Amino acid sequence: MAGLWVWGVALAAYGLFLAWYVNWRGAIAPAEVERLIDAIKAANPEAGARNEMGALRRFLETDDGREFFMLNLVKLADGEVPDPATGAPRPARAVMEGYTKMFLPALLRKAGHPAIAARKIGPYFDAWGVEPDPGWSIVGYMRYRSRRDMARLVADPRFGGAHDFKFAAMPKTFSFPTRPMILTLASPRITVGLALGCLAALAQNAIALLA
Repeated sequence: MAGLWVWGVALAAYGLFLAWYVNWRGAIAPAEVERLIDAIKAANPEAGARNEMGALRRFLETDDGREFFMLNLVKLADGEVPDPATGAPRPARAVMEGYTKMFLPALLRKAGHPAIAARKIGPYFDAWGVEPDPGWSIVGYMRYRSRRDMARLVADPRFGGAHDFKFAAMPKTFSFPTRPMILTLASPRITVGLALGCLAALAQNAIALLA
Protein backbone atom coordinates (compact mmCIF):
# COMPACT_ATOMS: atom_id res chain seq x y z
CA MET A 1 0.00 0.00 0.00
CA ALA A 2 2.86 2.39 0.84
CA GLY A 3 4.27 1.81 -2.64
CA LEU A 4 1.00 2.97 -4.20
CA TRP A 5 1.16 6.20 -2.21
CA VAL A 6 4.72 6.81 -3.41
CA TRP A 7 3.74 6.44 -7.04
CA GLY A 8 0.63 8.51 -6.49
CA VAL A 9 2.73 11.37 -5.13
CA ALA A 10 5.14 11.04 -8.07
CA LEU A 11 2.27 11.16 -10.57
CA ALA A 12 0.74 14.18 -8.80
CA ALA A 13 4.10 15.96 -8.85
CA TYR A 14 4.49 15.25 -12.58
CA GLY A 15 0.97 16.51 -13.18
CA LEU A 16 1.81 19.77 -11.42
CA PHE A 17 4.96 20.08 -13.51
CA LEU A 18 3.02 19.63 -16.75
CA ALA A 19 0.39 22.12 -15.56
CA TRP A 20 3.20 24.69 -15.28
CA TYR A 21 5.36 23.65 -18.25
CA VAL A 22 2.72 23.24 -20.97
CA ASN A 23 0.56 26.02 -22.42
CA TRP A 24 -3.01 24.94 -21.68
CA ARG A 25 -4.61 28.27 -22.63
CA GLY A 26 -4.41 27.70 -26.36
CA ALA A 27 -3.66 30.25 -29.07
CA ILE A 28 -3.92 34.01 -28.70
CA ALA A 29 -7.32 35.44 -29.67
CA PRO A 30 -7.42 38.39 -32.12
CA ALA A 31 -8.60 40.85 -29.45
CA GLU A 32 -5.78 39.72 -27.17
CA VAL A 33 -3.22 40.47 -29.90
CA GLU A 34 -4.22 44.14 -29.83
CA ARG A 35 -3.95 44.30 -26.05
CA LEU A 36 -0.52 42.69 -26.09
CA ILE A 37 0.80 44.99 -28.84
CA ASP A 38 -0.51 48.05 -26.99
CA ALA A 39 1.12 46.86 -23.75
CA ILE A 40 4.45 46.26 -25.52
CA LYS A 41 4.41 49.75 -27.03
CA ALA A 42 3.48 51.31 -23.69
CA ALA A 43 6.30 49.54 -21.85
CA ASN A 44 8.84 50.10 -24.64
CA PRO A 45 8.40 53.57 -26.22
CA GLU A 46 11.31 52.86 -28.58
CA ALA A 47 10.07 49.38 -29.55
CA GLY A 48 9.29 50.41 -33.11
CA ALA A 49 12.81 51.69 -33.68
CA ARG A 50 14.56 48.57 -32.40
CA ASN A 51 12.09 45.81 -33.21
CA GLU A 52 10.04 44.71 -36.20
CA MET A 53 6.61 45.35 -34.73
CA GLY A 54 4.88 44.21 -37.90
CA ALA A 55 6.66 40.87 -37.75
CA LEU A 56 5.81 40.53 -34.07
CA ARG A 57 2.15 41.25 -34.77
CA ARG A 58 2.02 38.61 -37.52
CA PHE A 59 3.72 36.11 -35.22
CA LEU A 60 1.09 36.67 -32.54
CA GLU A 61 -1.77 36.61 -35.05
CA THR A 62 -0.67 33.21 -36.39
CA ASP A 63 -0.26 31.66 -32.94
CA ASP A 64 -0.81 27.89 -32.83
CA GLY A 65 -0.64 27.67 -29.05
CA ARG A 66 2.51 25.54 -29.06
CA GLU A 67 5.94 26.09 -27.57
CA PHE A 68 8.71 27.58 -29.70
CA PHE A 69 12.42 28.29 -29.49
CA MET A 70 13.96 31.70 -30.18
CA LEU A 71 17.34 31.72 -31.90
CA ASN A 72 19.48 34.69 -30.85
CA LEU A 73 22.78 35.77 -32.34
CA VAL A 74 24.55 38.38 -30.23
CA LYS A 75 27.60 40.53 -30.78
CA LEU A 76 28.93 41.96 -27.54
CA ALA A 77 30.70 45.28 -27.71
CA ASP A 78 34.49 45.19 -27.73
CA GLY A 79 36.13 46.51 -24.61
CA GLU A 80 34.21 48.52 -22.05
CA VAL A 81 30.89 50.35 -22.36
CA PRO A 82 29.17 52.83 -20.02
CA ASP A 83 27.06 51.14 -17.37
CA PRO A 84 23.46 52.43 -17.81
CA ALA A 85 23.03 52.62 -14.04
CA THR A 86 26.26 54.33 -13.03
CA GLY A 87 27.81 55.61 -16.24
CA ALA A 88 31.10 53.97 -15.27
CA PRO A 89 32.89 51.97 -18.00
CA ARG A 90 32.57 48.20 -17.57
CA PRO A 91 33.21 45.15 -19.78
CA ALA A 92 30.29 44.55 -22.13
CA ARG A 93 29.78 41.02 -20.79
CA ALA A 94 29.41 42.37 -17.24
CA VAL A 95 26.94 45.02 -18.41
CA MET A 96 24.94 42.34 -20.23
CA GLU A 97 24.52 40.52 -16.92
CA GLY A 98 22.40 43.44 -15.74
CA TYR A 99 19.81 42.28 -18.28
CA THR A 100 20.14 38.51 -17.98
CA LYS A 101 19.88 38.57 -14.17
CA MET A 102 16.39 40.04 -14.56
CA PHE A 103 15.30 38.28 -17.74
CA LEU A 104 16.21 34.67 -17.02
CA PRO A 105 14.32 34.37 -13.69
CA ALA A 106 11.25 35.96 -15.32
CA LEU A 107 11.55 33.56 -18.27
CA LEU A 108 11.81 30.58 -15.91
CA ARG A 109 8.69 31.65 -14.01
CA LYS A 110 6.80 31.30 -17.29
CA ALA A 111 8.32 27.85 -17.94
CA GLY A 112 10.85 29.18 -20.43
CA HIS A 113 14.53 28.35 -20.25
CA PRO A 114 17.75 28.31 -22.26
CA ALA A 115 17.99 25.21 -24.43
CA ILE A 116 21.46 26.12 -25.73
CA ALA A 117 23.86 28.93 -24.87
CA ALA A 118 27.17 28.83 -26.72
CA ARG A 119 30.18 31.07 -27.20
CA LYS A 120 31.50 31.55 -30.74
CA ILE A 121 35.07 30.23 -31.10
CA GLY A 122 35.80 30.64 -34.82
CA PRO A 123 34.91 32.54 -38.01
CA TYR A 124 32.34 31.56 -40.63
CA PHE A 125 33.26 28.35 -42.48
CA ASP A 126 30.36 28.32 -44.96
CA ALA A 127 28.95 31.68 -45.98
CA TRP A 128 27.50 32.95 -49.25
CA GLY A 129 24.83 35.48 -50.09
CA VAL A 130 25.05 37.01 -46.61
CA GLU A 131 26.76 39.99 -45.02
CA PRO A 132 30.28 39.48 -43.67
CA ASP A 133 30.58 38.07 -40.17
CA PRO A 134 30.07 41.06 -37.83
CA GLY A 135 31.88 39.20 -35.07
CA TRP A 136 29.10 37.33 -33.32
CA SER A 137 29.93 36.54 -29.70
CA ILE A 138 27.13 34.30 -28.40
CA VAL A 139 24.43 32.02 -29.73
CA GLY A 140 21.35 31.55 -27.55
CA TYR A 141 18.43 29.17 -28.07
CA MET A 142 15.58 29.95 -25.67
CA ARG A 143 12.48 27.86 -25.07
CA TYR A 144 9.19 29.72 -24.62
CA ARG A 145 6.03 28.02 -23.39
CA SER A 146 3.92 30.13 -25.73
CA ARG A 147 3.86 33.26 -27.85
CA ARG A 148 1.64 34.84 -25.21
CA ASP A 149 4.37 34.36 -22.61
CA MET A 150 6.95 35.99 -24.87
CA ALA A 151 4.71 39.00 -25.50
CA ARG A 152 3.95 39.40 -21.81
CA LEU A 153 7.64 39.34 -20.97
CA VAL A 154 8.34 42.07 -23.51
CA ALA A 155 5.38 44.09 -22.20
CA ASP A 156 6.41 43.78 -18.54
CA PRO A 157 7.20 47.36 -17.39
CA ARG A 158 9.67 46.01 -14.83
CA PHE A 159 12.06 45.27 -17.71
CA GLY A 160 12.14 48.85 -18.95
CA GLY A 161 15.45 49.58 -17.26
CA ALA A 162 16.83 46.10 -17.90
CA HIS A 163 16.66 46.61 -21.67
CA ASP A 164 19.08 49.53 -21.32
CA PHE A 165 21.78 47.08 -20.23
CA LYS A 166 21.12 44.91 -23.28
CA PHE A 167 21.24 47.81 -25.71
CA ALA A 168 24.45 49.13 -24.13
CA ALA A 169 26.25 45.77 -24.28
CA MET A 170 25.01 44.59 -27.72
CA PRO A 171 25.75 46.79 -30.74
CA LYS A 172 24.39 44.08 -33.06
CA THR A 173 21.94 41.22 -32.73
CA PHE A 174 19.16 39.41 -34.51
CA SER A 175 16.69 36.77 -33.48
CA PHE A 176 13.91 34.72 -34.97
CA PRO A 177 11.51 32.04 -33.68
CA THR A 178 11.96 28.40 -34.63
CA ARG A 179 10.42 24.99 -34.10
CA PRO A 180 12.97 22.14 -33.82
CA MET A 181 12.88 19.44 -36.48
CA ILE A 182 15.56 17.37 -34.74
CA LEU A 183 16.49 18.05 -31.11
CA THR A 184 18.87 15.58 -29.53
CA LEU A 185 18.64 17.19 -26.10
CA ALA A 186 15.96 15.53 -23.97
CA SER A 187 12.91 17.63 -23.21
CA PRO A 188 12.27 18.45 -19.53
CA ARG A 189 9.02 16.55 -19.99
CA ILE A 190 11.17 13.42 -20.32
CA THR A 191 13.92 14.25 -17.83
CA VAL A 192 11.53 15.35 -15.09
CA GLY A 193 9.33 12.29 -15.66
CA LEU A 194 12.33 9.96 -15.50
CA ALA A 195 13.71 11.70 -12.40
CA LEU A 196 10.40 11.41 -10.56
CA GLY A 197 10.07 7.78 -11.64
CA CYS A 198 13.56 6.98 -10.32
CA LEU A 199 12.87 8.74 -7.01
CA ALA A 200 9.58 6.88 -6.62
CA ALA A 201 11.25 3.54 -7.31
CA LEU A 202 14.01 4.28 -4.79
CA ALA A 203 11.46 5.36 -2.19
CA GLN A 204 9.41 2.21 -2.75
CA ASN A 205 12.50 0.03 -2.34
CA ALA A 206 13.51 1.90 0.81
CA ILE A 207 10.03 1.43 2.32
CA ALA A 208 10.13 -2.28 1.46
CA LEU A 209 13.52 -2.70 3.17
CA LEU A 210 12.37 -0.89 6.30
CA ALA A 211 9.10 -2.82 6.53
